[in-house]
Formats: sequence, structure tokens, C-alpha cells
Amino acid sequence: MTPALPQTTAAQLRGGLHALVVALAVVVMLRALLLDEAHPVAVSALVVAFVVVHLTRAAAAPGPNVRLAGLWLLVALWLAMSLLGADAAYVSVALSLLFLTELSLPAAVAGVVAVTTVDLVLGVVRGGGVEVYVAPLLGMVVSTLIGLGFRVLFEVTASQARLIEELRRTRDELAASEHAAGQATERQRLAREIHDTVAQGLSSIQMLLHAAEAEELPEAAAQRIALARTTAGAGLAEARRMVAELAPADLSDATLVAALERVCERSLVDARLVVDGAPAPLPMPLEAALVRIAQGALANVERHAGADARAVLTLHHGRDAVRLDVVDDGAGFDVAVLDDPEQHSFGLDTIRTRVADLGGECSIDSEPGHTALSVALPLSVPAQEAP
Repeated sequence: MTPALPQTTAAQLRGGLHALVVALAVVVMLRALLLDEAHPVAVSALVVAFVVVHLTRAAAAPGPNVRLAGLWLLVALWLAMSLLGADAAYVSVALSLLFLTELSLPAAVAGVVAVTTVDLVLGVVRGGGVEVYVAPLLGMVVSTLIGLGFRVLFEVTASQARLIEELRRTRDELAASEHAAGQATERQRLAREIHDTVAQGLSSIQMLLHAAEAEELPEAAAQRIALARTTAGAGLAEARRMVAELAPADLSDATLVAALERVCERSLVDARLVVDGAPAPLPMPLEAALVRIAQGALANVERHAGADARAVLTLHHGRDAVRLDVVDDGAGFDVAVLDDPEQHSFGLDTIRTRVADLGGECSIDSEPGHTALSVALPLSVPAQEAP
């Protein structure tokens, strides 16, 4: 399971910030009630209104405009407390924290300076000693440090949450890709097994029975042999149908060239097919492998070469082998990572494994602006000719 720690930590940080803002506001109310400050009832009402507005904003998660309007309402309530003579410096700290965690940094700094300036002006107007200047400035410094700390923590946890979401999405995509590749590999393996055992066996039986029919046999024996040959033919046709169904869908009712053209057409990058040599029918395992390799190679181009990359697939028909080259003009990569056990490239690993299973050769060359994958498969593969 993907850990949910960053999301939980972000919620806890927000909860701690809200609790701190509420506690600072309550201190103002307690001072007004317990220290016989002016207008204690009105100040208490303003503090309650401040807390309610703040908690409503926190719980409702409104849109940015409503949230900003709520912040302005909090500023108005704080200003009313200050004008009534309350010691609202604690709420000043709370407002500074909200500025620093909700506004852009320039706007937050301007808000903190404005609140501190109002506290200083009101202190001077009411008269007092050095504490009139020290308290607001000290509050500004403390609130700025705490607010910036909250701000950094919020950004870090948000970044972690985005990273975990990206990792989850990548994991799901990889799992789906591995599942699809596993299914394709198993389908091809079954097709080979059916072709090499059942289909080849039935074909041999059919030929032997056909040869036996040419002999002079009793009528009853000849009828049984004819029936056996017909049955073997029906079984051979069914085996061929199963092999065809297990082949890649692009090869259904299509030649290899047409199937590769379909793969290019579906690609998210600009891909085209070039055929070198006269196209000739190939054994089913070879055609299926070439289609799968083309699909995997273009998928790698889509993921790693860049959105503007172009790719050219070239199918070379030779006397003893068939070769498929996939060349793109994307970002390229360091081919040394392919031999590093610490690295993992599922797509290329699958292609190399498929080629090795067919006794072929695979080479990869890459540099910025050019990546070439070349695959050569011998025509004398274990599956031999298609039935």
C-alpha cells in the first residue's frame, strides 16, 4: 500500500495552525475579562466572531475569492478589537501567521508589516514605555519565523503528496503494462506450443493417412482411414484457428506489413513504416514477435523520447533473417544503464528477452537526438513454418 504519511502530516500541520490561531484569540478575550480592560463584553464578542469565522473558513474550504473575503473579515474584527482598547497583539500574531501561510510571499510580508504598523501607531497614541515599540516588533519577528516555518512545511508535504501520487500512478501503469505483457507472452507461448505439437502432429497424421489411402486396402479399412483423415483435417483446422486467435490482434486478417502500419498509426508520436525487400510470409511466431517488439519500442519512444519525437520503423527482409529497426530523434539515454542491475527498463528487457527466446540478436545505440533499436530474427526459429 502507498503510505499516507505526507497527507496526514499536512492535515496535522493545518490543525496545529488553526489551534494556535484560536488559542491566541482566546488569550485576548481572557485578558479583557480577567484584567478589567475596556469593553470586555464587546471584545469577547469580537473574539468569538473571529474564532467562528476562522474555523468556518478552515472547515468549509471555500474558493479563493471567498477565502480572501473571509481573511479581510478577520482583519476587520482584529481592527475593531484594537480600536476598542483590547490588547489585540496576540490576534496580530495570529493574522500574521494566516498571511504567511495563505497569501503569496510579497502580499504576506506586506500584510505583516501593515498589522505591525497599526499596532505601533495605536501604542504610541495610547502612550506607554518602551514596550509599546518592543512588543509589536517582537511579535512581528516571532510570527514571521513561525509562519515561514509553517509555509515551508506545507510546501514540503504538498511536494511529497504529489510525488506519492505520481509513484502510485506509475506503479499502476507498470502493473498494467506487466500484466498485458505477461498475457501477450503467454498467448504467444501457447500459440507456439499448439503449433509445434498439436498442429504439426495432426498435419503429419493427415499426410500419413493420405499416403495410406493410396494403398490397396479393404473397403471397410479404406473408409475408416478416410474418416480418420477427415477428422485429423478438422482438428488441424481448429488448431490453426486457435493459433491465429492467440496471435496479436493486429495480425488478425492482416499481413505483417499491415499490422506494423496499424501499430504506427496508433502511436502517440509521429511514426512511419519503411519496408526494405520483397515482403514474404513469415512463421507466425516471428510475425507475432515483430509486432510485439514494434509496440514495445514505440511505447518507449512515447514515454521517454519526448512529445515531438519522430520514429521510423524499417522492416528488412533477408534470405536467412528478418530485421526490424526502430529509430527516433528523441532525447536519447545512456545505454550503460541497460547492463546496470540497479536499473530496470521493463520495456527493453521484455524486447531483449523475446528476441533471445527466438535465437535472434538485439542491439541498442543512443545519444541525444538519436536512438536506434535493431532486432534480427533468424527465419529458422524453433516454431518453423506456420501450419
